[in-house]
Amino acid sequence: MHDILIVGAGSAGCAIAARASEDPRRSVLLCEAGPDYGDLANTPYDLVNSHNNSYHAHDWGLSHLPTRTRSVAFPRGRATGGSSAVNTTIALRGMPEDYDEWASQGNPEWAWPRVLPAFNRLERDLDYGERPYHGDAGPISIRRYRDDELTPQQAAFLDAARALGYPDCPDANEPWGWGSGPHPMNKLGRLRISCAIGYLAPARARPNLQIRAATLVLRLVIEGGRCTGVVVRNADGTIETLQAKLVVVSAGAILSPAILMRSGLGPRAQLEALGIPVVRDVPGVGQNLSDHPALSVSCVPRDPSMIDLDSPIIQTILRYTGAGSSLRNDLQIEMLSFNGRRGDGTFGIAAVLEYQHGRGELRLASADPDAAPLIDNRFCEDERDLSRLVQCFKDTLAFTRNPAIADLIDRIGFPRQASLTSARHPDTLGLTDDDIAALCRRFAGSGYHPCGTVKMGPASDALAVVNQYGQCHTVEQLVVADASIMPGVPRANTNLTCIMIGEKVGEWLRTRPALYGL
Repeated sequence: MHDILIVGAGSAGCAIAARASEDPRRSVLLCEAGPDYGDLANTPYDLVNSHNNSYHAHDWGLSHLPTRTRSVAFPRGRATGGSSAVNTTIALRGMPEDYDEWASQGNPEWAWPRVLPAFNRLERDLDYGERPYHGDAGPISIRRYRDDELTPQQAAFLDAARALGYPDCPDANEPWGWGSGPHPMNKLGRLRISCAIGYLAPARARPNLQIRAATLVLRLVIEGGRCTGVVVRNADGTIETLQAKLVVVSAGAILSPAILMRSGLGPRAQLEALGIPVVRDVPGVGQNLSDHPALSVSCVPRDPSMIDLDSPIIQTILRYTGAGSSLRNDLQIEMLSFNGRRGDGTFGIAAVLEYQHGRGELRLASADPDAAPLIDNRFCEDERDLSRLVQCFKDTLAFTRNPAIADLIDRIGFPRQASLTSARHPDTLGLTDDDIAALCRRFAGSGYHPCGTVKMGPASDALAVVNQYGQCHTVEQLVVADASIMPGVPRANTNLTCIMIGEKVGEWLRTRPALYGL
């Protein structure tokens, strides 16, 4: 029997395993459904190459409904490191107000002054590490592209932003800053500094840490209101029960609620409809799904050679506050050097809603652990979200009219209507607000930042599944710690916040074991 069994070697799980195993008296078992590559020399190129996302060889093969009109792929990393091993390496923090909002909902441990030390502890910021709101000795190296490293599209984006009146923001992680500048990124050259590299690599030699790859957790073992272990399927197909004093589920915002529901923890009606015995009726499991809705302008370049699929897909960012909004930096615009997996000879400019009011839902399709869950985002069904994404898209179209970018463009590929100028609506290339709203309702996509599906909060919160320490309200010795416990999506790409969650919970396990019954 292990002291701590962690389900999922993703961003949070790796951090928890590394921090908790710093105590040599504590035995830690980390289970990962995907493969594990014990050293960098044996790590496949798609996990090393940070210039692009890896969506094929190490992916769960999920799909989702961003809006009610279509189903599209929903990439999630399946390997040690989780999505930190396949993502775009954007190392962005949310606004201080995001974490203070979590605290105001009954989670005081997550107020900005209490999460800042964990953010600092996780990072080795090569540009601003000496500043009080940064760290210089953490496991995740972070740097920003220099001007001479930018692709033509990325350089033009910053020039256009200046011309459009946005201020320069050299450090997007400065807590009170805004404007355009280089993205902070957890990469060194091409090398993606995933949590498998930053956290697990230095910890592998510890005799009290065991990593089991190709180990799919089928369900939790719950006896007498207490979680005593997990049932797993090994690579050879054998079924095994692993016991532990404490189980920490860190499988992410999609798979953590799925594991809970397969184990009988979830909304009663849903579980009974699938023939799953109800251990505890927990209405909040799978609810409160939050993410970043986005819609991109697709640009066909005058010079096709500009599209280099071997260049970094993203290097720059604009964070700003929508007109009339009380939510600081609730909008984001990003240049994409090429349009991701499509490789269609275009580059994109993405309009992203960073603060989402609406919520979606995650449900099980069946009790079969090999069946993908149903992910229903319901983007832009909340009018507050729709109106701000419309505004952001209009602001994005303005970039295409600025000479810095306009000189690079032969035509607009999406939306096609934007190729037809209009005397009535010259600022949006012929599109009315209603036109853009219709596009958002139909085509809004995900920033791939799901969270909130195992919400943390006090027991008085009807949707809260765990408390502020990640402890399940209804089952003892069960902790959830990953993006799923976030009450709402922060105003940033979520990977750094996920690592921060792992840092805090891992430190609590190391320094306050009695809190968790250890």
